[in-house]
Amino acid sequence: MNFSLFLLAVFDGIAYAALVFMVALGLTLIFGVLRILNVAHGSLYAIGAYVTASVGAAIFAAGFAPFLAFPLMLIAAALIGVVLGGPIEYLLLRRIYHRPEVLQLLVTFAVFMILEDVQRQIWGTQPYFEATALQLLGNVQVLGVYYTVYQLIFLPLVALTVLIGLRLFLRRALAGKLIMAVTEDREAAQAIGINADRVFFLTFVVGAALAALGGALASPTTSVLPGIGADMIVLSFAVVATAGLGQIEGAAVAALLIGLGRSFAVYLMPELQVLVPYLIMLSVLLIRPEGLFGRPGARKI
Repeated sequence: MNFSLFLLAVFDGIAYAALVFMVALGLTLIFGVLRILNVAHGSLYAIGAYVTASVGAAIFAAGFAPFLAFPLMLIAAALIGVVLGGPIEYLLLRRIYHRPEVLQLLVTFAVFMILEDVQRQIWGTQPYFEATALQLLGNVQVLGVYYTVYQLIFLPLVALTVLIGLRLFLRRALAGKLIMAVTEDREAAQAIGINADRVFFLTFVVGAALAALGGALASPTTSVLPGIGADMIVLSFAVVATAGLGQIEGAAVAALLIGLGRSFAVYLMPELQVLVPYLIMLSVLLIRPEGLFGRPGARKI
């Protein structure tokens, strides 16, 4: 591998890690608070990508300014978080919090399958692609290698901003402190008057919006087609398991590790690109079953 290919692999890995991190962050946030592994997270990612690509194509064809591509991503993510995430938590998940984990997993998988069919009914099977945001920012030259500003600078900056913003929200804002209190001890939090149901609702909406934002950010860089949600949720589970369930900062490190591993595999061993992220996860879990940043603890009964 020459130096140019090495740089390309690093840049690809960073850009991909930023997207995976956005989805894994919502997944680990939901698990950390609700203690539910939300398989439907992958469909929220896909719907975020579909909505951004289809609505963007329509409004830009109508003559609207190209810079609207960026606020459109945020608006689409927020709407999906509220319109889909809210009802899923309120109408469905709230009924199974105290049920066995297997049932919770099956229910979220059922939601995933339903949303996959909804996508096919609305958008069909033809790929969508809308790259206005990517084209608007242009390219940059780094050590003789040209790369898109959107993937090299914008995506990592958004991921870093979301990470810092979420951490500050959890530590400084009243709503964030309530979420942390319920996470540490739900019974004690309820005993002092905290409404755990509202905390769960807010957490799930935020987590769903993060998944949709990941899809919205990915839409200018790839074709949006059926199956992208399944691919992303499996990879996000690998990131969350590698970092340790419920570890927010750890998810960023794990996403970077897996993103770079996958990227170098593409350039060096393309036939192993699908396998490498899970080999990384397996290697970590064999040494630290609780993940890189997880802490073993006694389970409350």
